[in-house]
Amino acid sequence: MTIRNALTVDVEDYFHVSAFADCINRNDWDSYTLRVERNTQRLLDLFDENSIKVTFFVLGWVAERYPGLVRRIVAAGHELASHGYSHIRVTRQAPQAFSEDVSKTRKLLEDTAGCAVRGYRAASYSIVSSTLWAHDQLHEAGYQYSSSIYPIRHDLYGIPGAPRFPYRNREQGLLEIPITTVTLLGGNFPCGGGGYFRLLPYSLSRWAMRHVNKKDGQPCVFYFHPWEIDPEQPRQSGIPWKTRFRHYLNLGRMRFRLQRLLADFSWDRMDSVFLRGEASR
Repeated sequence: MTIRNALTVDVEDYFHVSAFADCINRNDWDSYTLRVERNTQRLLDLFDENSIKVTFFVLGWVAERYPGLVRRIVAAGHELASHGYSHIRVTRQAPQAFSEDVSKTRKLLEDTAGCAVRGYRAASYSIVSSTLWAHDQLHEAGYQYSSSIYPIRHDLYGIPGAPRFPYRNREQGLLEIPITTVTLLGGNFPCGGGGYFRLLPYSLSRWAMRHVNKKDGQPCVFYFHPWEIDPEQPRQSGIPWKTRFRHYLNLGRMRFRLQRLLADFSWDRMDSVFLRGEASR
């Protein structure tokens, strides 16, 4: 039987990324040229051409400025989920501020689209060992699942020892659905999208995801951003070389790689893949 994998899009603009936080003041965001609506619409068209439904984790900041885009996502049959309001990492929020953020964003998205929002993804996978309290806060705020942990070792995020596949933080608690990794040489190797997908040869990413499907018998969770299909986005000055390399690498090849990915695997929404049989809220 073909395993359905979960395809996800983190709906944020190029200037929202955490790597730019030290050189772009969030108070200046509205002064930048917004490209997120155009790029997200290109993805909606791509998914429609391939008859694929996915999950969009949308920033509340984006939803306020483009409510029509949010409604188009839902009207096209995709799942609407929360990416928090303004891309603040959980590691930089106190529990009360985080609770207010995720509750505010969930209500905003639901009021805009007229549908339930069940899923959440933290900015930059910032549910880490020191912020696991966020799972209880999300559960209390009405979310059913989170996809906020990357079980790898990284300089900005990750819990290398976290489970690789979906688990509950307590018996009746929130379901955490980690980004996909493959086990190699006793460690976890990232294969769930983002910069790794643009950096590594496509054949390696395809092999890793097929290994997870066939050997582990588990669906993959893959993510990317609308700005990753936009090689013409404005270039930022004064950023570290590592940040520049990570952000701009192979943007011109991303759409072609995505088209191959859509053809090589079976895809669906997060809730359809992981919440089957659970009651809707």
